[in-house]
Amino acid sequence: MSTARPSGVWATAVGVARVRALESEREKALFRDPLAAAFTAAGGLPKVTGTPPQRWVAVAFSIVIRTRFLDELLAEAMAAGIRQVVLLGAGMDSRAYRLDWPAKTRFFEVDTAEPLDFKESVLLAERAEPRCERITVPVDLREDWPTALAAAGHDPDAPTVWIAEGLLIYLPADAVDRLLGQIGHLSAPGSRMGLTLGSRGVLERFAQDQETAASMWVSEMPEDPIAWLADLGWTAETFTVRERAAAYGRPVTVPAAGPQGPGGLVSAIRR
Repeated sequence: MSTARPSGVWATAVGVARVRALESEREKALFRDPLAAAFTAAGGLPKVTGTPPQRWVAVAFSIVIRTRFLDELLAEAMAAGIRQVVLLGAGMDSRAYRLDWPAKTRFFEVDTAEPLDFKESVLLAERAEPRCERITVPVDLREDWPTALAAAGHDPDAPTVWIAEGLLIYLPADAVDRLLGQIGHLSAPGSRMGLTLGSRGVLERFAQDQETAASMWVSEMPEDPIAWLADLGWTAETFTVRERAAAYGRPVTVPAAGPQGPGGLVSAIRR
């Protein structure tokens, strides 16, 4: 197994896996991730004991809801006939292993080499077998990742479903715009995209929180994310965590602190 320990931004992927592992233990879990506990253990994270800080609970809850949201988005894309998935900032995501995929689905995982190598060592130790054609693309998203993706076999003339989960909040606004522009150039009509965006004001509320990865957050959604994505060639819908949590039978009982703006869970279709 790889001896590299998670560090920096990609270490948060192991923390997210811990959240998925905890959710998977629930009797009425919103999803099951049989590999999440292995990623957590390999990353050296201790088990959550006692009463965790309230802000950790809030962040963990949002991770659970966004995971289910994107699982459903992927299922809808597959039902629409899309057979290419590109996961940007793949981290410890295990959807290639835990979801059911139609025949001939190609699942590209894009991330830097270090987390992909760490992940591969865990997958080998667990003897995990993907349920689709899984292709790793070791490249930094700040570099020429479209060329690396093309070399790995991505077909820009066929519709693709793109997933950027828990990624954009770590990128400055200009890098987010550049990334979405690159995605657009590689997206045939009918392609789909699932994004998670930091809600308005989230940096002010969480950025000084040293107990979670929030101290590394640098961007939040634009005031009108639907118009923003329309300008980039996408027809989008947004949902709040509260909205989706209620739909999944896990409603938030604490009243909202203030008026609710656009949601940070985004589903979009390429025009």
